[in-house]
Amino acid sequence: MRYAAVIEYIKDTAKVGEIRPKHREYLDSLLKGGQLACAGPFLDDFGALIVYEADSVEAAEKLIRADPFHAAGIFVRWDVRPWKVVFHNPDVMTKPI
Repeated sequence: MRYAAVIEYIKDTAKVGEIRPKHREYLDSLLKGGQLACAGPFLDDFGALIVYEADSVEAAEKLIRADPFHAAGIFVRWDVRPWKVVFHNPDVMTKPI
């Protein structure tokens, strides 16, 4: 089942940038392992939307807590909710911003 997490970051963009490479390596490992559906930051520096593939809310939260951003104190708070894809347009999703 998919779980969407809206995650708020600290306001220290320099610290976020410093830890980002480790965070993205972690997300890449989840993607390769079938535990990540999609992820990306909000463009207003609020935080990110990450959609996990997990067996439960608790399992999704375990993935959040294992993220280097969590360990570095980047994640301020999050809300995890079960999520279902109803419509999907791969042409739009892969279009550069």
